[in-house]
Amino acid sequence: MAIGIFDSGLGGLAIREAVRERLPDWPLHYLTDDANAPCDGRSEGEIHALTKAGVARLWDAGCDLVILGSGTASAAALRRMQEAGVPGGKRVLGMFVPLIEALTGRDWGDNTRPRESAVSNVALFGTATTVASRAFQRELGFRAIGVTVEAEACSDLCAALEAGDGAEAEEMVRHHAAALLERMPKPEAAVLGCGHLAGLEDTFRDALGGGVTVLSPPRHVAESLAAYLGRHPEMRGASADDRFLTTGDPARAAERARQHLRREAGFEAA
Repeated sequence: MAIGIFDSGLGGLAIREAVRERLPDWPLHYLTDDANAPCDGRSEGEIHALTKAGVARLWDAGCDLVILGSGTASAAALRRMQEAGVPGGKRVLGMFVPLIEALTGRDWGDNTRPRESAVSNVALFGTATTVASRAFQRELGFRAIGVTVEAEACSDLCAALEAGDGAEAEEMVRHHAAALLERMPKPEAAVLGCGHLAGLEDTFRDALGGGVTVLSPPRHVAESLAAYLGRHPEMRGASADDRFLTTGDPARAAERARQHLRREAGFEAA
């Protein structure tokens, strides 16, 4: 079985690379829905429909387990997909629960009552859709009490990084961090709720203050996935090759991915 990773853009490549490092023996299929990007700014119904279609493509390609490498898709589509039910033997997981596990110190599958966390003030950075959905706060509320979350939409920063234009990223981080600090002067932790923000942990930490713990999706998603697969060895099936798929133009996707990965990645049409 291959592990599928779905994203509406290329921010999920950072998660893909972390999963590849953590699980070198598992084949990975990465699908970017370039033809319909960006999904931020669309209605939740549209995002759900596009995410469901992308995940189905990966299931059809032999990926019984699919990770949503998009904070926007995780916020707007994941719970609706899970509540509707998925085909037998299939799984779809998002990026927020691994971050919340790390934030609260609770293990996956711990369904005991919410309890107080060591962290009480948390900053969340993500797309406007992620912030408006309050999906992170909802999932956190299932696991912890007494935690205040202050969210800052930084769609402009995510879009610039998606386009490969990171020249002003540091200044944009400082702008958004300053805006958040006006509302929450002393955050103890910051969650980067978009794959595009991976790699800017130090910049966010400096902008927020040196004592802030910054949690970024790639490492925590990869660790949570490794633990999940350790609990479910039955999911390992016949081997497969790594694939990079796109609903858009493969040549364009490959060029943009090269800017993110600093190496070649051959895309094929989904």
